[in-house]
Amino acid sequence: MNTPAALAIRGLTKEYVTGKPVLRGIDLDFAPQGITAIIGPSGTGKSTLIRCINRLIEPTAGTIRFGDVDLAQLRKHDLRMVRRTIGMVFQEYNLVERLTVIKNVLCGRLGYVSPWRAWLRKFPQTDVDHAFELLDIVGLATFAHARADSLSGGQRQRVGIARAVMQQPRLLLADEPTSSLDPKTSVEIMNLLRSLSASHAFPVIVNIHNVELARRFADRVVGMTGGRLVFDGPPENLSDAMLKSIYGGEDWLG
Repeated sequence: MNTPAALAIRGLTKEYVTGKPVLRGIDLDFAPQGITAIIGPSGTGKSTLIRCINRLIEPTAGTIRFGDVDLAQLRKHDLRMVRRTIGMVFQEYNLVERLTVIKNVLCGRLGYVSPWRAWLRKFPQTDVDHAFELLDIVGLATFAHARADSLSGGQRQRVGIARAVMQQPRLLLADEPTSSLDPKTSVEIMNLLRSLSASHAFPVIVNIHNVELARRFADRVVGMTGGRLVFDGPPENLSDAMLKSIYGGEDWLG
């Protein structure tokens, strides 16, 4: 029996300028676990796809079925409620720089407390305990009370990941999480995402430029060109010929 998709996208289209679509009728299903890497040249719509899923960008047309709801149709309160269960990891971390590491992680629970508690950043002790546990998991337990702006790029991204997992997400989106990091740190971040996806049983959709990282860590690779899907399969099927069709040319191939 087939396992129902955790996320089902149909006919997803996005136009920033009328008549010039960035996404052209995307159809994709995502399983309840595993890492899907989205690759393709700059400007082909990878980030737009990621951000349409959680409505940071408004889709022009199409449906985004997440469980029993269409994310594309949700408004205000209902959208906020569902967004609580969709973690997001950003390229530039999006931390509150003046706050401590532990307070940044606890921001992942802001959608679960009253507005008054959220403004005061007052969280239940169970949330605080869990935040410390996550910092231990991502290797930052000794930095809990350091300011976020005192951390390296790799450490900041680990905080961003811990904050996303703090939401207890049913889905985690990662928008170019390694593009600002050195090769060693990039591997560590991808390994952390893979480990957390397995241990917490949520799917990860990651937009990534580094093809070798996609091949190494993804269970599935989706290739995009010109706002369309041109490849969807396991990383071992991503041949040089297919990469040429995704990116164009061959001079960049080693």
